[in-house]
Amino acid sequence: MNQIVIIEDNADSARLASRILQREGMEVLVADEGELGLQIVFGSHPNLILVDLGLPDIDGQTVVVMLRQHPELSTVPIIAFTAWPESTAHEMAKAYGCDGIITKPIDTRRFGEQIKAFLAPDFRSP
Repeated sequence: MNQIVIIEDNADSARLASRILQREGMEVLVADEGELGLQIVFGSHPNLILVDLGLPDIDGQTVVVMLRQHPELSTVPIIAFTAWPESTAHEMAKAYGCDGIITKPIDTRRFGEQIKAFLAPDFRSP
């Protein structure tokens, strides 16, 4: 079973994403702040991490940088999860070191497939 960590301070967005992923058979852990998200990731070693770029305690860039410093997470996709305008979000996600982006509000019909694409064995090479 794939384990996904969602670091998202908007409870509605986190709840919706969690429900969709759980219906897809994934285990979901949610953090509403960056620091808690880091603790969860380091304690669980998930298959994918969704990171909101605008968090209340630590900005998304800092969270991604801290995650990227750990070799054991080098093959774990880190996906920006943001409501920023798409063009800005793509630029920021790339600059932050994210592997991809999913913009909010999510397309509930496509979200599960988007996540599965990031989990595919050929998405990243170890």
